Amino acid sequence: MYEDKTLKCKECGAEFVFTAGEQEFYAEKGFVNEPQRCKACRDARKNASRGEREWFEATCDECGGIAKVPFKPREDRPVYCSECFAKKQAAAAADTVADAVEEVAEAAEEAAE
Repeated sequence: MYEDKTLKCKECGAEFVFTAGEQEFYAEKGFVNEPQRCKACRDARKNASRGEREWFEATCDECGGIAKVPFKPREDRPVYCSECFAKKQAAAAADTVADAVEEVAEAAEEAAE
């Protein structure tokens, strides 16, 4: 039903493709207007309205390395470097899956009784 369209960015004048998938997404969301700007100009516009982000340095509570974070660290909360944070997230996700498997196994045992 939808076909790729070539549009012209009103910001930089470059041509960009409004794909069939993007058109379908716009229709599903109820958007009636086509995009006026290319992705690069949309991203630049979004980032300009946010302002510059302030970064803080802290000591990682896990490995003792330097952690650069976009918030002011507090004494009562741990701060982790990117690597340690990713490890903690992975471990938490694994724990969640293990808990879910355990619950399903318990429910299956109860149903079998």
